[in-house]
Amino acid sequence: MLAKRIIPCLDVEKGRVVKGTKFLELIDAGDPVAVAARYEAEGADELVFLDITASHEGRAIMLDMVRRVAETIFMPFTVGGGIRTLDDAVELIHAGAEKVSINSSAVKTPELVTAVANRLGSCATVVNIDPKRVIKDGKEVWEVFVNGGRVPTGLEAVDWAQKVEQLGAGEIVLTCMDRDGTRDGYDLEMTAAVSRAVGIPVVASGGAGRPEHLADAIEFGAADAVLAAGIFHFGVCSIAEVKDMLRVRGIPVRPVEECSEKSSGTSE
Repeated sequence: MLAKRIIPCLDVEKGRVVKGTKFLELIDAGDPVAVAARYEAEGADELVFLDITASHEGRAIMLDMVRRVAETIFMPFTVGGGIRTLDDAVELIHAGAEKVSINSSAVKTPELVTAVANRLGSCATVVNIDPKRVIKDGKEVWEVFVNGGRVPTGLEAVDWAQKVEQLGAGEIVLTCMDRDGTRDGYDLEMTAAVSRAVGIPVVASGGAGRPEHLADAIEFGAADAVLAAGIFHFGVCSIAEVKDMLRVRGIPVRPVEECSEKSSGTSE
């Protein structure tokens, strides 16, 4: 089994890292560059930066922030929010991102996913899917939302995940909106359904409250990686504690020391 990745998520608004609950009630969590450097030192495997208001406000991603992060850390990171064209995606890669994450634009212009995958490769093409449990025609469905969770699309999460894989996406970040920021644990049913429906990696997101939740997302949710924000930003637990829990559960992870050495460019 491949090592499972632990990925802190940095939601960015107006140049600051923030964290909310169900995409609302945002609290400041620090400077993106400083937070990224701290997570690199603590042994994170990757980072994800999401400009959470770029699509809603109709503006471009903050390229200057991406460049500053790339100049400061060595670990791979993904950037999303406000990507509307192939040129937007290419600019982010040139600024130092390893992957780009497309959400709202993937729904509005699905051909963008294919264009990015053809130009940058599927391995650099991530689609972020934000579903919420809603009742339609008397039954519960997992409806996909866009524009920072503000706009319903009518798309169902599993169907949409299969579609973006066909379009060329190489990875999915699945953020279950009902669990986001609650610290009640990931939506394991939804995560497992999406993970088992596609052949590309799925990153579980939304709801981590303690190390056991991240282990559950991998063991019971079939996730290939786990993403968390608040528990790391506000010191609920450390990346080392999460990796220790995963090892106890028999889940392979890269040692914290190995991640730190690789990021700093040193080796034994």
